Amino acid sequence: PIEILVQDGVYTPSRIQVATGKPVTLVFMRKDPAPCAETVLFDGFNISKHLPMDTPVEIKITPEKTGEYAFTCQMKMYQGSLVVV
Repeated sequence: PIEILVQDGVYTPSRIQVATGKPVTLVFMRKDPAPCAETVLFDGFNISKHLPMDTPVEIKITPEKTGEYAFTCQMKMYQGSLVVV
């Protein structure tokens, strides 16, 4: 799994590279109490997940197409990208 920390208004790491056609598990750990950090959206995959404080949340994706896919908070202030090669 790839662990992503949500803290101080950013995702760390904010850029993640994965392989086409291979399942990947992203584990989000929210440490940021801001309301904006409550949800992560992967618009390109129709995924929306609630992120409770201090609780790991798994998101499983099998990307089928190469490209760069954004993941953001619901207000688009926190931003990251999933790069599929």
